[in-house]
Amino acid sequence: MSVTIDIAGLRPERLAVVPSPLAELGMALHALSEPGHHPGLQGWVTGVTARLDSHLADRMSEADFLWRTTFSDLFMPFAGIPGRSTLPGAALVDELDLLDKLTDEQFVATALEFTCALPYSTRGPDVLSDREVRRRALDLAAARGPQQLRFSERLLADPPRIRTWLRQFLQDCDEAFFAETWSRLQHQLAADARHKTDLLRHKGLAEALGAVSSAVTLDESATLITVDKLGDGHTGVGDGRLLLVPTSLGWPHLMVLHRCDWQPVLHYPVGSPEPTAPPPLDQLALRMTALSHPVRMRLCRNLARGAHTTGELAQAHGMTAPEISRHLGVLKKAGLITTRRRGRYVLHQLDVAVVARLGSDFLEGILR
Repeated sequence: MSVTIDIAGLRPERLAVVPSPLAELGMALHALSEPGHHPGLQGWVTGVTARLDSHLADRMSEADFLWRTTFSDLFMPFAGIPGRSTLPGAALVDELDLLDKLTDEQFVATALEFTCALPYSTRGPDVLSDREVRRRALDLAAARGPQQLRFSERLLADPPRIRTWLRQFLQDCDEAFFAETWSRLQHQLAADARHKTDLLRHKGLAEALGAVSSAVTLDESATLITVDKLGDGHTGVGDGRLLLVPTSLGWPHLMVLHRCDWQPVLHYPVGSPEPTAPPPLDQLALRMTALSHPVRMRLCRNLARGAHTTGELAQAHGMTAPEISRHLGVLKKAGLITTRRRGRYVLHQLDVAVVARLGSDFLEGILR
């Protein structure tokens, strides 16, 4: 499985390596919400959390589905601007202005990306005008609790109000902790962007992509980029740009924005992960046996990003609910997933801390 980017006809000047302060803020919010994904950031997460204002923390949890799974494409609004050639802003306020330029339809569709199951790499119905899609969005939000349901109802009822709320929230995060973090990280990101740009100019695209990640390759004809991921997708640059956006907070996530009609973006981590200690052999044998089935590997990709019901997993994988239940039972017996009940829904989620002890290679693979 992989995500591919068709770059046939891409001129060198249409490929850019540019840091994005808003994308890095999105990754910061993700790390604060899912610290288990980022063990190397434990000290930073602890420091920020300790001094976080309680009101801001409450607002952070109010819409955390926008960044808890990974983070919404809303954090890369430059990719959605018509013409597919807009670059990230130099400052956070510039990118918030780009966020304001997205249409209400774009804003709502990206905000509901992880709950509404709308088509991603193909055109689909508009959730604001299609009654059935709207109903499904609220049903899926309800499965994740009353807080997410309330937020989704507000979002669908009054997108401009939520846009104003989100902009103010992001500005408050910048004042509370991100401005200080960005002032420290932007120099590393700018240096990495210069390095990748030099590779592009002097050694070519294949060399530059290899420096991004060993999971990113260019075919012999130099027309197709393949990103090795536990998921399928495809996009193309057409007459637009291809953007490479580095992140200092992002490991192990290697993400490809391949939303229909948006310019493709490869969001890649810089720096090296810290080694992890191996698990006891009896646990390793039990858990690796549970993970040996390809369907369970794919389920882990979903469950690592957030809690899901059996029905959601069945629909996502084109299987029956009993088939999914049997696979979940194997994972639960091995101690790899946790379950909790939310009203009439049972939610399953991967225990990332347990999986991390199986080794960083496996964890990186399912979170990539």
